[in-house]
Order: sequence, then C-alpha cells, then structure tokens
Amino acid sequence: MNTPNSPLQSAAGDSGANIVGVLPGDGPGPDVMAAGTLTGDKVVTTDGEHVGHITGIMLDVRSGCIAYAVLSAGGFLGMGNTLHAIPWGALTLNIDEKLFLVHITADEIKNAPGFDKDHWPSMADPQWATAVHRYFGREPYWLPR
Repeated sequence: MNTPNSPLQSAAGDSGANIVGVLPGDGPGPDVMAAGTLTGDKVVTTDGEHVGHITGIMLDVRSGCIAYAVLSAGGFLGMGNTLHAIPWGALTLNIDEKLFLVHITADEIKNAPGFDKDHWPSMADPQWATAVHRYFGREPYWLPR
C-alpha cells in the first residue's frame, strides 16, 4: 500500500495505478518498477473473474506517463485473443497476489473497445483515447487536474 509519505504517490495523482499489499523491505518496487516485470501479470475484474494477462505497457513518450496497460483477453493459446487498452489509472496492482485488479466487471471487459494484434488503433488519437478513458470511468491522463 502506498504510504502518505511516498514522494511518488503525490506525483502520480489520479492517473497512476493504485498499489495494495504488503510492501517489501528491499528492491526497487513497487513504487518504481521495470515495465517488463509487470507483463504477464494476471488481470482480475471487480466481480472476481480472471479475464486475461497484461501483454504490454504503453508509454506516452512525450509526457513520460504510462498511458495504458494492454490486456490480452479470451482466445486459447494466444489464438483469437482480443486486446484491450486499459487506462493505467483504472488498475490496482496487488503486490501480494502479483495481479492487477481492473475496476469494471467481466461483462464490461467483454464489451470494452478492443482490437487484434494486427490492427492496433492510433492510441495518440484524442477521440479514441478519450472514449477508452471514459469507458473505464477515468478522466484522460493528459487533461489538467
């Protein structure tokens, strides 16, 4: 769990992912972590359904912010998976269980805007990005707070 004294908590504001669990005594995490350590983490919805895994973390290169986690959902052995861009602030990292909680239900994930690995949307398109953020109940990270 982030502590109120964490210098990074205030910097993340509303756009950062929340962190829950027992903080480890040493090492770089969980406030600062390599993106690669989070890929492959399981994603669970608020109704307790395991809906897939994180396959990538998308950075807004100009701002330096994490924009999205990419969820791979459905399919079998990587075939027929649907990818979903989940706004970073719509996730909570559970460091005890090494998973992410997404703050919507499994049915809402199934109906979320998605894409396949060969046809990615233009994630820099403000119209697309705003629609995705609003679907997940989040204000776009680039708007002033």
